[in-house]
Amino acid sequence: MKEFKFSLESIIVQGKGNIVSDMDGEKVMLSIKNGKYYNLGEVGSVIWGFIESPITVKQLIISLMDNYEVEEKVCTEQVLSFLSSLLEENIIQVEEKVSL
Repeated sequence: MKEFKFSLESIIVQGKGNIVSDMDGEKVMLSIKNGKYYNLGEVGSVIWGFIESPITVKQLIISLMDNYEVEEKVCTEQVLSFLSSLLEENIIQVEEKVSL
């Protein structure tokens, strides 16, 4: 099982230094730092839009469930897996939520 490096309260935001373009409704990204192209797919493109501004993983999952008919458990597993992949490629930034 894949180890996740963040929690539902972690704050996610797009990393900098990526050039993103729309191709037939899906985002295609060039990471200048990695020298790689990524096709985020349909739902990945939606997630990329949601993380344009900082958002908690929990808020992201709730937003996706508002837009797609998906069970919370399935949505959570798939979002965490997708975000882990993005984090491994260093194309997102993750911060832990700080309670005051």
